[in-house]
Amino acid sequence: MGRGRQKAKATRQAREMKYFSPDTDYTALERELRRSGNSKPKTSAHQYDDDDDYSEYVDKYADKYLEK
Repeated sequence: MGRGRQKAKATRQAREMKYFSPDTDYTALERELRRSGNSKPKTSAHQYDDDDDYSEYVDKYADKYLEK
């Protein structure tokens, strides 16, 4: 297939995808939203604490980064 045909086909496919509007299945959407609403919220494995002590790093890197 030549470049002209290939480009025309890609343009036609893009136009079909852009203007295609399938019927929305509201009952399936409602089921999906209900199912996801009952689950626990996702949390990361590592929780950050405000009480983390970074003083050892401040002392270690203070000379390198604060002297300018």
